[in-house]
Amino acid sequence: MPTKSNQAGLSLRDEQKLQTRAKLLEAAKTLFAANGYAAVRVDEIAAAVGCSRATFYLHFTGKLDILRAVAAQSTAPTALHFYEDLDRVLDVGTREAFVGWMNRAIVWFHEYKDLLPAWDEATTLEPEFREIARQGIAALPNAMTSYLARWPVERRDEARLRVELLVAQLERFFTRWAMQGTIDVDADQAAEVLTDIWFPALQAP
Repeated sequence: MPTKSNQAGLSLRDEQKLQTRAKLLEAAKTLFAANGYAAVRVDEIAAAVGCSRATFYLHFTGKLDILRAVAAQSTAPTALHFYEDLDRVLDVGTREAFVGWMNRAIVWFHEYKDLLPAWDEATTLEPEFREIARQGIAALPNAMTSYLARWPVERRDEARLRVELLVAQLERFFTRWAMQGTIDVDADQAAEVLTDIWFPALQAP
């Protein structure tokens, strides 16, 4: 008997598969945020959705694969968009615009802060994820085409490095400030001081 199709042209079975995959992704995201990467097991992710381990493996090859999918679905595209926005801000060229971007960066980190420990654990434990993380960071300056174009060709690797160091400092600052509480400063002051450091550092020679 043929399977009925929904309005999008997918069969009911395909629609159910998509829904199961989406539920697994959401469950994994919740568990990684709550417990980090190392402590979460595939069985827990499957149980949170009410499916079997075998069903999990119909959608993902393992825990690392689903973490990669969580990143691809949420943090990776938003981070890329964020640094495209930085490219626009540097085109504007004012300190005020850069302070605004820094404040938005702090909000972005707040939105994804619960997943940062899982990313760090996976980067430490999984060589494959380390390479994914490296490629993800490298993609950010590459998205800043106007910024790179202002640098001499022979110094564009340096230009990319400056953005990568900005990414690293923002992540480390946020971890110490908002998650560990070892830096005592309000968000507005932090944005001002970070701007003092990075606005001149990202100016092309």
